[in-house]
Amino acid sequence: MAPDIRPLDQSTVDRIAAGEVVERPASVVKELVENSIDAGASRVDVTVEAGGTDRVVVSDDGHGMSESDARLAVQEHTTSKIGDIDDLESGVGTLGFRGEALHAIAAVSTLTLRTREQGADRGTELRVEGGEVVDVSTVGCPEGTTVEVADLFHNVPARRKYLKADSTEFSHVNSVVSGYALANPEVAVSLTHGGRETFATEGRGDRRSAVMSVYGREVAANMVPVEGTDEEGPLDGVSGLVSHPETNRATREYVNVFVNGRWVTATAVRDAVVEAYGRQLASDRYPFAVLDVEVDPATVDVNVHPRKLEVRFADEDGMARQVRDAVESALLAEGLIRTSAPRGRSKAEQTEIAPERSGGSDGDASDEDVSDEDVSDGTDRPPGASADGRATGNRAGNSADEGTDGRSGPSTDAGSNRGDDGPGDVGRAAWSPDGDETPGSTRNGGVDADRKFRETPTQTTFDGSDPAEQSFETLPAMRVLGQLHDTYVVAETDEGLVLVDQHAADERVNYERLRERFDDDVTTQALAEPVELSLTAKEAALAEPASDALARLGFHATLVDDRTLRVTTVPALLADAAGPELVRDLLGDFADGDPDRTVEAAADDLLGDLACYPSITGNESLTEGTVTDLLSALDDCENPYACPHGRPVVVELGHTELEERFERDYPGHGG
Repeated sequence: MAPDIRPLDQSTVDRIAAGEVVERPASVVKELVENSIDAGASRVDVTVEAGGTDRVVVSDDGHGMSESDARLAVQEHTTSKIGDIDDLESGVGTLGFRGEALHAIAAVSTLTLRTREQGADRGTELRVEGGEVVDVSTVGCPEGTTVEVADLFHNVPARRKYLKADSTEFSHVNSVVSGYALANPEVAVSLTHGGRETFATEGRGDRRSAVMSVYGREVAANMVPVEGTDEEGPLDGVSGLVSHPETNRATREYVNVFVNGRWVTATAVRDAVVEAYGRQLASDRYPFAVLDVEVDPATVDVNVHPRKLEVRFADEDGMARQVRDAVESALLAEGLIRTSAPRGRSKAEQTEIAPERSGGSDGDASDEDVSDEDVSDGTDRPPGASADGRATGNRAGNSADEGTDGRSGPSTDAGSNRGDDGPGDVGRAAWSPDGDETPGSTRNGGVDADRKFRETPTQTTFDGSDPAEQSFETLPAMRVLGQLHDTYVVAETDEGLVLVDQHAADERVNYERLRERFDDDVTTQALAEPVELSLTAKEAALAEPASDALARLGFHATLVDDRTLRVTTVPALLADAAGPELVRDLLGDFADGDPDRTVEAAADDLLGDLACYPSITGNESLTEGTVTDLLSALDDCENPYACPHGRPVVVELGHTELEERFERDYPGHGG
């Protein structure tokens, strides 16, 4: 017999609804800050305890409420911001509009609201527990509204159980308050955690000043203004600030997007900003950006997400094009990127290369003959890697003497080969996990005594001898036939054909050697001079909770003031390859979880990146001896089938698959 259908009780309905709106303390802060800004506040102060799980207080000096409005405000679906469905469909001009925030928050906490209308001689205090108003009284209080939320999820233990460490929850709160502080530079916004002020903006309408308060003086000094758009398209304008390419981080969270003043995670806009930098950013680095996109409210849907975190554009492609062009124009004007316009339409004059000119005629081409953009050195260099192999802001780069100017993340003299998860052939760092060059390598111009894997560009197998055959413990026995595109080792097995990605294979070997040494002894090396790093408000808030975890990785770092971190040691194993600037990226990793639980993952990521630098690359001709040694070392690995980044090392095509591809199973073939 089917179960009876019955209505849910109101308490259960309220808690289900609250779950859609209130995911964590940051959700509470977002709703309350939006209400304050909608109330015309010139000042918003946010205070949290224990990451917001114990207590959240948001105070403003907005227009306030009367007692009757205050009573209505905590009821379900009550709002002063829209009147009916027509208002919703014509475009919402306020941050809040559904009238569910206070009611949803009060359903899963103890909420106290104190409010006083502008010009009124007294205020009102309401206390709500579990969604029920338990007390209303007259109080003396400043003009404006203060909402205090205590014991979040105390009546929904399942939800509270899934909250992260206090430092992680505060990191999310920090992101929300920072976002709205940057979106509203005319509002003075402050954030305090555990009795310590994290940041405070001045509210003078100066966006660069707001950036300095939130991200620090170093970032603010390296921001470029973006103003307007000359194109036809869905946007009325694009304005804000973007950073120099060298001022970057390993996470896209610092790419802030506001749609008509609403802080949202608009992926399409973020992607457009990053695309505007072209080849001036490495593939794993992201700029700082504070961009406000102005659009007709009727052409953007802000009601597609319960927490209003996302929006839907009527013309997303057109919007992205306008954002990309506006940011690119700003960077071009400052000389921070090169134009990508086709020849003949470039802003800067470019000299054409004479077609009859031979690359080997005199070996002395001048700058007037050839431009940087017209020359290829045969490497697989990615965006951000220059001709000497340097990549902008690689995660595991060398120290500041390798050419950084103090503004960038760590750089390296190893060009990044994006297709191989590792560096290109040019300027590769001269170190290996064992302290020596890899077996059989000819990369530094030396002559290898082993017979070359191929003698001429057209030869694809060993010259004049039988293919080499090797037996392994883990890998299948194979007879090496040759090299495909100087990138894949081709071998025959009893079961079919095997392709080995030479870069991924060498990367796996190097990673496991590094991992073994790192596990045996994480010794530290003192820096000759301590390095002081400028931090954002979020990074600074994470530095103290993460200090023990950083020490376990070999980095000893202490805050010397609210925004400056002094690094005194680095892991000895990584001293030649990773600079202290890497600490900033690690702090970003710790934001996603408990620092103690993140150490292992951070170490793996770090060692995986470092394993790239000495590894054989794609487009590198190998000797027979090098291939033999590489396959033997790969067979000794704990996991020879995947590189540390998860890419496959070995691909096998069995007899059955080959026969199916060549359709050898058609009827009558056997006869």
